[in-house]
Amino acid sequence: MDYSKSGGANMAKHAPAHSEHNAKGSKKNPYGKAAPKAELLARMKAAAEKKKDG
Repeated sequence: MDYSKSGGANMAKHAPAHSEHNAKGSKKNPYGKAAPKAELLARMKAAAEKKKDG
């Protein structure tokens, strides 16, 4: 087979395949706002209780 006629590899398309649902700068995760650690721990504890009960 003559591989010289098949063409070169495609160049990378400098863009992600999809956007993340909680990407920085989005409505769910705006820039300059860090979630407080206490809020995170409360959510984790609530999830653990829910999993333990249910």
